[in-house]
Amino acid sequence: MLSDPVLTTRREDGRDVPLLVWRADRPLRAVSSAPLGGGIGVRRWVVNATVPMSYARDDPADHLAELADRLGLDGPGVGLLTGVDVAEVVARTDTGVRVWATVGLGTPVWAAAPEPAALAQRVGTVNIVVYVPARLGDAALVNAVATATEAKAQAIAELGVPGTGTPTDAVTVLCPVDGPESAYGGPRSTWGAPLARAVHAAVAAGGAGTVVPWSDRPTG
Repeated sequence: MLSDPVLTTRREDGRDVPLLVWRADRPLRAVSSAPLGGGIGVRRWVVNATVPMSYARDDPADHLAELADRLGLDGPGVGLLTGVDVAEVVARTDTGVRVWATVGLGTPVWAAAPEPAALAQRVGTVNIVVYVPARLGDAALVNAVATATEAKAQAIAELGVPGTGTPTDAVTVLCPVDGPESAYGGPRSTWGAPLARAVHAAVAAGGAGTVVPWSDRPTG
């Protein structure tokens, strides 16, 4: 089982910068596109860390590993970064599937734009964390990522945002390592359908608010 996220902070550049931490009471199967812990494997925790929009490190995986070490997180995990305040995380549950999303849509892009334009330094990144309470096979895990992405794009379209996402969006799907294996994760499958609904609801709710880049917030 994956815990609810705990909001904490770390001190960087004279400011208390927020991050969210999920812990698993036992190892979970996961698929992720995150900078740290991406791919398919067994994971024990997830971190979603706010960074300023001036973030310029070229080693995000190392940075996230440092944060995990400071938090005392053991074993392999998943690390995500975003320019928005992770305290604004939106949670939704549907038929046992749990979803958390931090939604920044300041840099929307069309995935298949023929000639991508230069990107302005504006708040972006939609990070989605999903827990499915049943074991998914490898193909189902990959399909679940596609389903989450489709649901995200649907919510973005309904918000009237001109794009399918941002250039730095990430998805993480976790599930138990044991139990009967589900072979499908598409939007009409047993677990893909509630996953899609929960992701859609979370992104729609998160995108409906006004999101301020972390670097534009007052220091105190």
